[in-house]
Parts: sequence; C-alpha cells; structure tokens
Amino acid sequence: MTKELSDDVGKLLLRFTVGGLLLLHGVAKLLHSGSLNFITGVVESAGLPAFVAYGVFVGEVIAPVLLIVGVFSRIGAGLVMINMLAAIGLVHMGEILQLSQHGGWALELQGFYLFGALCIALLGSGRLALMPD
Repeated sequence: MTKELSDDVGKLLLRFTVGGLLLLHGVAKLLHSGSLNFITGVVESAGLPAFVAYGVFVGEVIAPVLLIVGVFSRIGAGLVMINMLAAIGLVHMGEILQLSQHGGWALELQGFYLFGALCIALLGSGRLALMPD
C-alpha cells in the first residue's frame, strides 16, 4: 500500500470511528425522549434558551453523518468539537481532573470525540470521501 493510500485509509477509518460511534449516541437520544428533556433542563439551568438543547442532534446526528460520508468533513468535525465542549462545560466540568474507578481519565469518552474531531478538522477527509476537502 502506498503512503498516499495509507494516509487516505487512515483518515477514512478515523472518520468512520468518530462519526460511527458518536452517531450511536445521537440515535439513542432520538429514540429516548427523556434524553432531550434532561438536556433541556441542563441547558435552561445554565441560563440558555431551551432550543439550544436541540443542538445535540446537530452534534450527534448530522455532524457524524457528514464525517461518515465525507461531506464537509472539517465542518462536521467542528460541530462535533462544539458539541463536546458544550457537553463538558454543561455537564462534566467537575470531572476534568478526575480519574475513573479503573484509572482512566473520567472524561476519556468526551476527550476521544473532542480530540478525534480535532484530528479530522486538521487532517481533512482524505480522498476516500464523497466530497474530499
């Protein structure tokens, strides 16, 4: 495999991994209305308007689909980063310096999505995308 093809396959796998795993979270929120109610409560308690809660669907459904198919991948990655920063800021600030019961970072899942999306934003989609950037 050439270096160029290897780079493109790596970018494809990164997009599929970040987008595919995050999309599952978004689909779960779509299927369970209680999730949106919880998010709305968190958003309103932070002094933000309730409609901001619907941004979770942008960050966890629309953006991952963009990553998976490789359309506006850098924009999709930016939306994922915004989503993760909002989640950390609104729900997980108290856990930033904590470890889990198993010794990992308490926010490793959020960190994976945040930094994985940052990598996609920096690297781009690669040539193996519906609309390479």
